[in-house]
Amino acid sequence: MLRVRRSRLTTLWFAWYSRRLFRRHFTTLRVAMPPELRAMNRRHPVIFYGNHAYWWDGFWSQLCTEELFHNTQNLHIIIGEPELQKHRFFTRLGAFSIDRQNPRSAMESVNYAADILSHTPQNGRQQALWLFPQGRIEHVDHRPLGFYQGTAAIIERTLRKKEALSTVSVVSRIEYLEEQKPELLLSFGEPELHRSGEKSMSKKELTAAMESTTARHLDFVKDEVMQRNLHRFQTLLEGTPSINRRVERMGRQSAKGV
Repeated sequence: MLRVRRSRLTTLWFAWYSRRLFRRHFTTLRVAMPPELRAMNRRHPVIFYGNHAYWWDGFWSQLCTEELFHNTQNLHIIIGEPELQKHRFFTRLGAFSIDRQNPRSAMESVNYAADILSHTPQNGRQQALWLFPQGRIEHVDHRPLGFYQGTAAIIERTLRKKEALSTVSVVSRIEYLEEQKPELLLSFGEPELHRSGEKSMSKKELTAAMESTTARHLDFVKDEVMQRNLHRFQTLLEGTPSINRRVERMGRQSAKGV
């Protein structure tokens, strides 16, 4: 497996580069975040899990770490072995690999993830892991989602060493609404606290529960989009003006000059 080789300089460069990409390709990046998430106990590690529908997934984890959690977390993200082999650069940002076709290698990645979440960093930040349990890109409305059980295995192993761990559902949709360029919508759920020693579900049951949570979360956001009811969402990043906005601006300027 490929392990994390974090670089502060690479992280700073990628923060600039990813913002540039988002501004170029999206009208806005909007986020819905419940107050319970902001009040989350940062002493416990957290796993963010979500749907995997777009090439952009993973890019916005760094942005959220900086803008929403104000760099109070140590970001880690799991990427499939074939993809990370092609783009080893991401290990500099906190990525490590998993090979789901090789059970022994996959278990090594699960144990590595649990070790990361169990470690108490010297910088005092919360250990955060982002992952996409579908393991492959699927259409945003594809059902069933088909979660792998690796996330549940990571939770189980982490709780052998830590007293508690939080999990948070986060889903994404890319939608064309009122502009030429699309909107990227991110919606976070409330954190769910898992405690060591409590009667727990099996890995199969926990995986099914997280998959069901994500499916309901996705359906809720889809309904919001269809009804144009996006009051929960706040703009995190604004893109460069699309052609229609530039044409409208030129029209207003021409009208003033008449």
